[in-house]
Amino acid sequence: MGLPAKVCWLDGMDPPRYLCRHAFHDDNPDDSLMLLSRLIAFGFLGLAATAQAATLDGLAVQVTNTSEPVLCAEKDNVAVNFASPEVRHFQIEAVHPAYMGSLRQDRWEPDWTACEDISEQTSAKPHPTMATLYEDDSLRIMGLSFTEFWRPNDVTVTIGDKVTHKIHLLQLLKKRGDKAIEVLVIYPGDGYWRIKPLPPEHLDWTSYGSSFLVGPVEFDQRPVVNLKDVAFDPKTMTFTLTLAKGGKASVAVKALNEERMTLDVAFDQGVAGLPFAGLRSMYVTEFNADVARIAVREEGARSWREEMIMNFPGAKATDAWMGRLVPSRHNTSAPDMMFNRFRAAPAP
Repeated sequence: MGLPAKVCWLDGMDPPRYLCRHAFHDDNPDDSLMLLSRLIAFGFLGLAATAQAATLDGLAVQVTNTSEPVLCAEKDNVAVNFASPEVRHFQIEAVHPAYMGSLRQDRWEPDWTACEDISEQTSAKPHPTMATLYEDDSLRIMGLSFTEFWRPNDVTVTIGDKVTHKIHLLQLLKKRGDKAIEVLVIYPGDGYWRIKPLPPEHLDWTSYGSSFLVGPVEFDQRPVVNLKDVAFDPKTMTFTLTLAKGGKASVAVKALNEERMTLDVAFDQGVAGLPFAGLRSMYVTEFNADVARIAVREEGARSWREEMIMNFPGAKATDAWMGRLVPSRHNTSAPDMMFNRFRAAPAP
C-alpha cells in the first residue's frame, strides 16, 4: 500500500500558517515518499496502554468553548480551552477512534470545498528545508525550516547540547526496523502540537487531526503559546518548554503504542488569568470533521455528559474527550483527544 507524498499548504486562518501533513521519511530525510511495512503492535518505554472511561479523581478545571461555524474544512474553527490557576500537572492523550477496527480506507487529502478565500493554488508552498537534528537506533528528530512563517519568532530549539535557530516545525519519528513513522510535531513559533498513536496492524499509516497548545494561551490573531526555547532530551523522551511569560513546562512521552499516545505535562508554576491548555480542530458537519463531539465528566458526576462540539456551552470537569463516533470524510483515521488527570502537583 502506497503512502501519499508530503503535502504542505497554508491553512485558512487569518493570518495563514504553513501546514504539512503526513510527513513520512525513510533513512533519506529528503525523500518525502516512502512505503511503510506493516507495523506490528509494540509498547513504548515498556508501558502498555489500557482504555480508561474516567480518571475518577483530579481537579475540576474550567472548560470553555469558543468554536465558530464555518463551511471550509481547512479552517480550524473549533477551540476548546482549559483553565485553572491550581493545575501544575495533567495528561493529554491521542487515542484511535472507536471505529478504527472497521476502517479500511483513509481520507487525508485537503478539502477546499466552500473555501472562498483559499484554494489549493493559493495555499501551495515550496517544500521546506529539512535537517536531522538527532538520531539513534529508535528515534529521529527532524527540523523543518519554511521560506515564510505566519509570525516572526526567535525560538531556539535545543536537542541535547545542540542549539538550533530558525526551526519552524519539529518532528519526532519512532523507528521500526529500517523505517520511521512520525508521531509528534510541534511548531515552536506559535506553540501548536499534533500527536497520534502508532498505526493499528491493518493500516500502514494514520492521519493527524486536532492540534493543541500547552502553556499560557494568549491571543495574537489566533490562540498561541509564546515560547523562548524548546528543548528535547532523547534519553527521557521529554520536551522542556521555556515560556515567554515566565516559568517552564515539561512534556514527557509517557506511552506510545497502537492504541494511544500519552503525554505527561507538568508546570513549575501555575498559569493564572489565562488558559493553561487548548485544543484547536475543525468541524463543518459530523461527516466532515476532525472533532464532532465532546464528552466531559463534571465534578462529582456519576456519568459523562455528551454533546455535539458546536453546541457545548462549557463545563467544570475533571475529564474531557473530544472526537468522533462515526467516520468522517476528512482525516478519517485521525485520533480522538483526551485531557485529564488535572492535579495541583505531579502524581507520586
